[in-house]
Amino acid sequence: MSKISVLPVLLAMVLALTLGSEHAATAQSRPAPPGSGTPTEPSVTTEPGFTIGPEDVLAIHVWREADVSVEVTVRTDGMITMPLIRDVKAAGLTPNDLADHIQTALREFVTDASVTVILKQMNSRKVFITGEVAKPGVYPLRSTVTVMQFIALAGGLTEFADANEITVLRVADGKTTTLKVPYKDIAKGKRVEMNVVLEPGDTVVVPEK
Repeated sequence: MSKISVLPVLLAMVLALTLGSEHAATAQSRPAPPGSGTPTEPSVTTEPGFTIGPEDVLAIHVWREADVSVEVTVRTDGMITMPLIRDVKAAGLTPNDLADHIQTALREFVTDASVTVILKQMNSRKVFITGEVAKPGVYPLRSTVTVMQFIALAGGLTEFADANEITVLRVADGKTTTLKVPYKDIAKGKRVEMNVVLEPGDTVVVPEK
């Protein structure tokens, strides 16, 4: 009975497995064709109905039109400047509304224009806190925040803070209104109606004892 060598069979099996692995690796690592997706941009989370304001930074992407896609800062007059359509009013519009407006204006120049507007920096809605808190300064107002929450965001009161004399300064129609904040009472669950919701431009003042 003749002996059959198994060595050629083993070599063939190893070669087949090696080629199969290389083919699978090549298929998995093959890059996607360019232009197959929409570029993603980091965005700022906002509440529904947020409207754009001066100094906000926007990324405006026009599908398949890199020359028209821009990153812009809203001017103090509420306008932005874009290629082809020049000045566009942005302030007072939601990002979706602005995208629709730009899309309509671009159709004179770009067939089937598809526009996305992303808020990259929110600079129009700011609140301020000064005095005896751990981190005084300017903060973006990205959602509904009460004065007590805002003090917590600023690191809380220092040991030198006069919790009985905290105020919110609010400017409306050129007039400044002072709102008292009974911090200790609110912290105890009393007079919670005085825990005011902050508005853009408000300044929280925490005096020293």
